[in-house]
Amino acid sequence: MRAYERLLRYIQFDTASSEKSETCPSTPGQLVLGRALVEEMLEMGISDARIDENGYVYGSIPATAPGYPAIGLIAHMDTVDCVPALPMNARIVENYDGGAVRLDGGDLLDPADFPELKLRAGKDLIVTDGRTLLGADDKAGLAEILTACEALLHSDAPHGRVCIGFTPDEETGRGADRFDISGFGADYAYTVDGDEVGGVEYENFNAASVRLTFHGKSVHPGSAKDKLINAALIAMEFNSMLPPQERPEHTEGNEGFYYLCEISGGTELARADYILRDHDRARFEARKQTIARIAAYLNEKYGPGCVDCQMQDSYFNMREVIEPHMHIIRRAEAAYRAVGVEPFAKPIRGGTDGARLSFDGLLCPNLATGGMNFHGRFECIAVQDMDLMADMLFQLLTLPPEVDEA
Repeated sequence: MRAYERLLRYIQFDTASSEKSETCPSTPGQLVLGRALVEEMLEMGISDARIDENGYVYGSIPATAPGYPAIGLIAHMDTVDCVPALPMNARIVENYDGGAVRLDGGDLLDPADFPELKLRAGKDLIVTDGRTLLGADDKAGLAEILTACEALLHSDAPHGRVCIGFTPDEETGRGADRFDISGFGADYAYTVDGDEVGGVEYENFNAASVRLTFHGKSVHPGSAKDKLINAALIAMEFNSMLPPQERPEHTEGNEGFYYLCEISGGTELARADYILRDHDRARFEARKQTIARIAAYLNEKYGPGCVDCQMQDSYFNMREVIEPHMHIIRRAEAAYRAVGVEPFAKPIRGGTDGARLSFDGLLCPNLATGGMNFHGRFECIAVQDMDLMADMLFQLLTLPPEVDEA
């Protein structure tokens, strides 16, 4: 079975995760897909395929030759919940001509808006109907991993142990929380969760979440002079004190940002949720200090306890722990070259399960899937790019041990 055929099946499962849920996985649809993946893996001959009580899917292929590393391949089953996932009406634009594609909902998937589309000209492009996301983030990763594993099971190529892991709740930042690293058994691993083919990503944002609660004092507006304290206005004042040029819509590359995700409330009580991102650890810590200083200033201005600030680190830049072990990157680059693709490295303007896992002891850079425009209605992926990534993963698993020593 080709990778795109698997993708078209997997995207029929609604696996949107939820930050508001306290269960693991956060939504039942992820369990449904997880069980279907286990069944498929067992049918392929992965005899130890299983799903645990937290919705994590594991399996392995035994080594066929000594001296090869045990390599892990990881993808996540969930999708974001900010765009509908169903009803899924994906279609294939055969031999895409490089121009604008009119989606069924009337919108245009246009190279003028998404220049990377031109790189897909001549390929068969899987698109949505413009009403839902596609779910290639990261069901394309699932499909490419299992397609590579199926090819390996039907091949005589020597290889080491292959460790397979599919996680829930990556989109909520909790995908690595309950991952069984010791039971997984890999020497090192790769997440397959990136975009453009050729990408090898081992530098990501340092990340933190911020929850601000603003406490006001409600007084009748007719007698409010020097008495009323409006929590919603304090929330707006807080936001105005952050540098406007350091928002996601004004940054790129290695530039960090403050992102206001949600704001709500009224006179007595208001709330604002932010995320902070920066590739540089010192600048990241400085961003957290900026948040704390503004909160302290407003507490001094309006009274103690007016602003409650809760910050929590989410993950750190995996480059810190990957760089001493660059043989992992060299293997990925060699696998790309084996399928005729020149690899490139770029910083991830986000994070993956691999960032958390790398700091927890399982070194885990990120590889491409071939998809683009993730988390939205204009998400798409080329059939041939999925084939290429499945072939690349096969090469990754079968390259001789000497590659790691070069």
